[in-house]
Amino acid sequence: MFEYTFQWNQALARLPKILEGAVVTMEVALLSMLLGIAFAILLTLLRLSGSRPLHAIATTWIEIARNTPALFQIYMAHFGIASFGIHLSPFASLLIGITFNNAGYLAENFRGALKAIPDTQTRAGRSLGMSQLQAFRYIIVPQMLRISFLPMTNQMVWAVLMTSLGVTVGMNSDLYGVTQDLNALTFRTFELFAIAGVIFYVITKAITLSARLVATRLFRY
Repeated sequence: MFEYTFQWNQALARLPKILEGAVVTMEVALLSMLLGIAFAILLTLLRLSGSRPLHAIATTWIEIARNTPALFQIYMAHFGIASFGIHLSPFASLLIGITFNNAGYLAENFRGALKAIPDTQTRAGRSLGMSQLQAFRYIIVPQMLRISFLPMTNQMVWAVLMTSLGVTVGMNSDLYGVTQDLNALTFRTFELFAIAGVIFYVITKAITLSARLVATRLFRY
């Protein structure tokens, strides 16, 4: 028999606290994306360097990131590193785990984007007096990021959703962690997590729609 009594007023009274958690969630997701893009570009360069050791390092990173659960990567950043006497905060562990994952997936996206760019682009830059690095920085990277823009948007959405895994390493200041703590205090499980779910949905839809708008305005050609 259904006997649950909804008490939305109790859940809505905690909305400011939940929104504070949403801000932390966005901070982690945005930082992990910025760092992930930087590391992904580095991994792409290592794979193109022609050095077997550097290629092996990049390939190992990408293979682990893409073929193990994100939860495993966050656990290794928190509990695995702690085995060597390095203790990180839940925030740092979550950030490292998501960044590691982002970099692995984005590096593959960038590799695919590079294959879509003709070699003549680099040769044209060299003919203008650019060095190999300058041609890559000023000609190839902008085109690579343009081609990878929408896949990067998907990865940003995934990064937002991955922040919920932080609760497994003691993260309680993000959207999911705050919601879980409030649930332990009020026992309004359905109401609190329904609100959190709506906020997650709004965030991810806002990212997707904003990316489409930016792509329409910037990438018309």
